[in-house]
Order: sequence, then structure tokens, then C-alpha cells
Amino acid sequence: MRFPGVMLAIDEEPASRVLEIVAAQLNIGPEVWAGYGARAETRREHLLESQQLYGFRAFTTDDIRPAVAGLDGVAWQTDKGVVLGQVLAETLRGQKILLPSPPVLERVCSEAVTTRSNRRIYETLTKDLTDDHRSRLDELFERKDGGMLTWLAWLRLPPGRPNSRHVLAHIERLDRLRAVRLASGVERPIHQNRLLKIAREGAQMTATDLAKFETQRRYATMVALVVEAIATVTDEIIDLHDRVVIRRMALAKAKHQEQFHRSGKAVNESVKLFGEIGQALVDAKRDGTDPFVAIEAIISWDEFSASVTEAQVLAQPTFDFLRLLGNTYATVHRYSPRLLETLELKAAPTAQDIIDGVNVLRRMNRENLRKVPADAPTSFVKDRWEKLVFDGDKGVDRRF
Repeated sequence: MRFPGVMLAIDEEPASRVLEIVAAQLNIGPEVWAGYGARAETRREHLLESQQLYGFRAFTTDDIRPAVAGLDGVAWQTDKGVVLGQVLAETLRGQKILLPSPPVLERVCSEAVTTRSNRRIYETLTKDLTDDHRSRLDELFERKDGGMLTWLAWLRLPPGRPNSRHVLAHIERLDRLRAVRLASGVERPIHQNRLLKIAREGAQMTATDLAKFETQRRYATMVALVVEAIATVTDEIIDLHDRVVIRRMALAKAKHQEQFHRSGKAVNESVKLFGEIGQALVDAKRDGTDPFVAIEAIISWDEFSASVTEAQVLAQPTFDFLRLLGNTYATVHRYSPRLLETLELKAAPTAQDIIDGVNVLRRMNRENLRKVPADAPTSFVKDRWEKLVFDGDKGVDRRF
């Protein structure tokens, strides 16, 4: 009986080993096979006898609807034909229904996806849409500021290079997507695989192509596009910010190394000079001689005073390139207030103090405060940053 992968076609010869096993069971020679089934009626009669003996029956047109309905759960999660076909075959075998031909199997799977599952998905995504929602979605097909790009095409533009201008542009895209004001969690009833598939198909189409869709499918596709675009643009904004900071840190590190290389000779000369002066002072202490005379024996007092001033200039408050990050404050501050206002940040209880710190920055940006409040949370500040963040009696340095 039909069984893909095992069933032998009528004109095929079975493997010799299979014939030997069956012939041994029947206590006859394998060569008898050549005379079997000379009459087509014999094969048909034996097929019917086997079906009746083991309780199988043929797949009929009456089985199509139940088979399609049985794939609802799987089709809600995926539209991959191979997966649907495997589930359908297993279901029919469990019901002792002989598998139909491959075209019939394909038809059942296609019906489950296109007719039933897709309709349910489209209905789920659009059932809560108001006229205002539809109007805002329709606006995405219009030209942005009378230019060549539609709002939809503009929303799909890549984030660009990591700089403040591109971060602000991407934040503007996120604001435009959120302006559609879709209900929170509108996508949750839909399996992620199906939602992504609809969104990706929509993303590959032009605004003109999407506008040709049947109404419910068009709005459902637009909802999926907006939902996925919000997630994607949010990720890209965070990635842009990370790249801005990483780039600024790399520049600060390079500048720090350049400064050290440039002042290396002067530092070496100062160390050598103060080594000689130190040795002279040690000798003067041991011999009980005048230390000032000992110093002037090596260098004049005026030159010594000038070398001290030069050493103070060469000496750095902390030998860490992070101190140069303060120079990038203006670059990051161009977009960071918008960034913090746009992103909804949450944290586990162990990191709640960081969220509290973010809220302090938000309030400072809103109220245009220059000084960080004295009670601002700082428990998350690591040892390496303490000398930069805490500015003595002045409190917390806002830049860092």
C-alpha cells in the first residue's frame, strides 16, 4: 500500500534481499515473483484484501476538509510545506487512511496555510484596528515631505555610520513608527515565525505592490511590518549608540597613546633628572650636608623650579585613557536626551540603581539642570571610573 519511501511502484523490481526474506517466510523460491501479478486484477484484489485485513481505507474527497482542519495548529506556527506534509502524513497513518497522491497532499497543505491559517492571522492582526489606525497606516504610502521616498521606504533606510546625526534620524524613524499607535501586544497571539514571514514578504515589496493587496491582507501586512520595524529600529538605535561610544573610546585610547608617545622623551628626561636630585638628597642626608647646595650642584635653582613646573604638566591625574572621554560629552549629549526619552528601559532588581540613575538623567534633561543631584545613585560606578565620576567637593561630574 502507498507509503512514500517504502512503497514499490508497480513496474519496479523489489530488492533481491527483500524477495529472499519474503520467499523464505512463504517457503517458496524468490523466482516465483516473476509470475506474480500478471493480471492487474490480482494486484487490485490483493490490495483491497490487505486494506480490509488491517483496517485501512483509501483517502477520499470527504477527508479533505478534516485534513485541512487538522493542520490548523501547525499552520498557525509555520507555512513550510515539508513540515505540514510530515504532520499530515503522520495524522492520516494514525487514522489508518492511505496517503493520497503527492498533488493531493500539496493541495491540503496549501489550503491549510492560505485559506484558513492566513485568514485567521490577518483577522487577528486587524480586528482591533480603528479608522484612525488605518488612516495612519495609509499615510505610510504617501511621499515624505513631497520628496521621492515614501514614508514606508524612508522607515526602511539603514542606520548609517555611528554619529549623533544618524542616531537622531533613527530615533525619528522610531517615533514615526510609534505614531501609528498600534495596540500593545497586537502581535502576541501570532506565532513569531508567521509574523516574521509576513513582515519579510511585505518588506520585499514596494509601497505600490502592497497597496494592491486585498484590504484585510494589506492592513495585516502593514501591522506586521510596523511591529517588526519597531523592534528592528530599536535594536539599530542601541547598536548605533554602542558603536558611537566604542568609536569614541577607541579615539580616546589612540589620543592617549599619541600623547604618551609625544611626551615620552620629556618624561624620561624628567625622571632621569629627579633621579639624580633624589640621589643627591640621599647623600646630603647621609653626610649631613646642606640639601639645597646638593641640588644646586646638579642644576640651578631657577632651572629646578622650571623642571618641577614641567613635571606637573607632564603628570596626568590618572594614567587612563578614559579621562579623555570627557571631551566627547558634546557629541553624545546631542542625542542622549532623546535616546533616554525614547527607549523604555527595564531591569532586574539587582540593576534597579542603574534605572534610577537613568531617571535622574532624564529629569536633568527635562528641567535643563546642570548639576547632578547630591542623592543621585552611584553604587554602579566601578573603581576605574571613580576618579572621573567623583569630582571632589563638586560632587558628581555630569560628563562622566
